[in-house]
Amino acid sequence: MKNLVVTVFAVAALAACKKNDQTPSTQSQESTAMSPPAESGMTVSDSTKMPDQKNQKIPLSDEDKKFADAAAIGGLMEVMMGKLAETNAENSAVKSLGAMMVKDHTSANDELRSWASANGYTLPTGLDAEKQKMYDDLKARKGKDFDRKYTDLMVSDHKEDVEAFKKEATAGKEASLKSFASKILPTLEHHLKESEKAKNAVK
Repeated sequence: MKNLVVTVFAVAALAACKKNDQTPSTQSQESTAMSPPAESGMTVSDSTKMPDQKNQKIPLSDEDKKFADAAAIGGLMEVMMGKLAETNAENSAVKSLGAMMVKDHTSANDELRSWASANGYTLPTGLDAEKQKMYDDLKARKGKDFDRKYTDLMVSDHKEDVEAFKKEATAGKEASLKSFASKILPTLEHHLKESEKAKNAVK
């Protein structure tokens, strides 16, 4: 009977030792299962991070680039010429037209720059040679001569703008640039109507 008790105790002790030996191995396996492979270069915290999309360059079609560049240059010219109209125009309707152009195109230019910044695109920051020549010619005029030339330019320029913005709004490839064109289009159509009214007033 005494030998039987000793044997049972020995068996129990051996079983307890085996259980303790297996525990680290089991824990190690569980830990390995929860961690990504070392060669992946990823940690558990890395796997939850979202990529930073801000200021990443986006692919633009040639037509989208052409539109964005033309809109930037045209918008800058509208502001510059509008400021001239506020000071050089003789007719009050022309002065008011110039003030409206400065206000609305400054706002549109800011929106376009925000789009460019968000999408990693570099816009022109000055007039091209053709528009610089137009501006210089207008700057040299005064009174009624200025009024007639300015309103002529605003009518012809906004006819072109309306067509360009309509085209981008319907056929553009980059969604946020299309949205910009759609948003600004009604303002340009309003500008065209007001320019035609001012042109008739100074005939």
